[in-house]
Amino acid sequence: MNQIQNFTKGFLKENPVFVLLLGMCPTLGTTTSALNGLGMGLATAFVLTMSNMVISMVKNQIPDKVRIPSFIVIIASFVTIVELTMQAYAPALYEQLGLFIPLIVVNCIVLGRAEAFASKNTVWSSVIDGLGMGLGFAFALTILGGARELLGSGAIFGVHLIKGDLMLVFVLAPGAFIALGYIIALVNKINKTV
Repeated sequence: MNQIQNFTKGFLKENPVFVLLLGMCPTLGTTTSALNGLGMGLATAFVLTMSNMVISMVKNQIPDKVRIPSFIVIIASFVTIVELTMQAYAPALYEQLGLFIPLIVVNCIVLGRAEAFASKNTVWSSVIDGLGMGLGFAFALTILGGARELLGSGAIFGVHLIKGDLMLVFVLAPGAFIALGYIIALVNKINKTV
């Protein structure tokens, strides 16, 4: 697989949310708006890219018995950086995302990519994989958040586009499942034709 395929696989073919169905907790919990989805997605993308890079660098130094705990410590270090940075420079977004930021540590996308890819590949390939999967996750959360925000409140990124009666259910928890189901169906249809 060349690096372009390695990067682009996270957007449609192996999208963590729409195809692999990983990371459903932050996907359903934080996507009440496009901005929340984008913020959570970019935070996860940063953690995924940086942890993939470091894990790929130190993979030969870590004994097999402590491999997973070591990966978690590396991931937790980058989550702490994201959490403190977001708390300092984007406090409103930090308040909206709340508990979901520290939960990036145990997000199966991040740990799964560390185990399945970064621990077996070169540093450069691991960075490209982390960036592609992370941006694919951010893309998915932004699309889902945007759809829910538009259908539920008539706005995207806070810009009101639709006035009148809206489907309030989309900004509530059941709306996340409904919107996600339709988007997954659409992505499956696209993947079958590609």
